[in-house]
Amino acid sequence: MPLHVVDHPLIQHKMSILRHKDTGPKEFRELVEEIAMLMAYEATRNFPLEPVDVETPLETTRMRAFLGKKVAVIPILRAGLGMVNGILQLIPAAKVGHVGIYRDHDTLKPVDYYSKFPEDLAERDVLLLDPMLATGGSASAAIEFLKSKGARSEAIKFVCLVAAPEGVRRIDETDNVVDIYTAALDRCLNSFGYIMPGLGDAGDRMFGTR
Repeated sequence: MPLHVVDHPLIQHKMSILRHKDTGPKEFRELVEEIAMLMAYEATRNFPLEPVDVETPLETTRMRAFLGKKVAVIPILRAGLGMVNGILQLIPAAKVGHVGIYRDHDTLKPVDYYSKFPEDLAERDVLLLDPMLATGGSASAAIEFLKSKGARSEAIKFVCLVAAPEGVRRIDETDNVVDIYTAALDRCLNSFGYIMPGLGDAGDRMFGTR
């Protein structure tokens, strides 16, 4: 399973602010969006380009561009929503689906409650978004759900901000073809299933809830 830890200085600087306990919801949301946009540069690095002729003010030149490339951006509700706008700033033509899966705090098992995807999901490259990869239960369930709707393993890229080794292993056991892109690979999970050192509950910090 390909794991990509994106250690660009801008991302790491913003992550240091994102993690801080005194960062409020407004700044937290802005940082998540900004980091997601920067992460998208790496997640799309291998997207193929095709030659295209472009007429500049002076002459025609041969360039490379996405031609007919289909992308689906799929946030895992609710925290994944905070990453969507950052990605769409780079890929405005992408279609957006949603998958609602939450982790039961008692059992730590994923529970799905909502989904809606582009009809041509099988033809698209999929960016599956969630700020946190903790136990990996929700991410693995979402990956299997996407595949049941026609998505190809090799076309799915899971993009997160913080990952725990346990979650990485879980995805590897579920499907070792799916790429994982993260800004940080943290130490471990605590007894409550939270990433250490982590950044707390991303959804609560993003939306000001508890």
